[in-house]
Amino acid sequence: MSTEQMERTAAAWGQLTEWLRVHAPTSHTSILPPATAAEIEEAEARLRHECGYGFPPELTALWAVAGGVRQLDIDEYDEEGEVATGRFLPHGLLLTPAQSIRPRLAGLDSQGKDYWEGARWAAPFGNYREAADTGLYLSADGLGKWRAYEGVFMDEPLYPSIAAYLEAVNRTLTAGPADGMGPEAPGVVYGCLSWQDPRDPRLDETFADWRPVH
Repeated sequence: MSTEQMERTAAAWGQLTEWLRVHAPTSHTSILPPATAAEIEEAEARLRHECGYGFPPELTALWAVAGGVRQLDIDEYDEEGEVATGRFLPHGLLLTPAQSIRPRLAGLDSQGKDYWEGARWAAPFGNYREAADTGLYLSADGLGKWRAYEGVFMDEPLYPSIAAYLEAVNRTLTAGPADGMGPEAPGVVYGCLSWQDPRDPRLDETFADWRPVH
């Protein structure tokens, strides 16, 4: 991974966070400070010990500007559909270093069997902090979806890099079209960027307060 590629990742993240600052300030506030070297080293040591490889440089470059996200309490919390302040990406949360290795390590059983068949990846993004069932993996081949429903599966990469993924998010937010990332379109609710499929929204009753970006 070249220095240029890592700089491209940081630049794309910077563009996204500036958009959030202006249009979705609650989501912007949910971004954690850069991960410390100790946080990254501790998670990477576990990954190396169990799987024999470390983090891709592009991922550590992203953590150098944002160490993950947190969920903030907001007054408009609705039991019919919680608004996750940190879930401002179409594929979920930016995970911390420790959170990102859980899905990969969960593929190892107590007898040492690897259900992922030696695949080298970490999970930069997950639907939830526990990242126990689905999210996006990053491998040498790019960024793609993984899931663990009655088995473990990795889809073909959707984007060649984190930078390409973030750039696609930025294009969708600023230029459109609304479905540029798939059926879920960007919108803002309670100061949070939230991606919803207008035909099948996740936010249930809260969806009435969701306003599409385009």
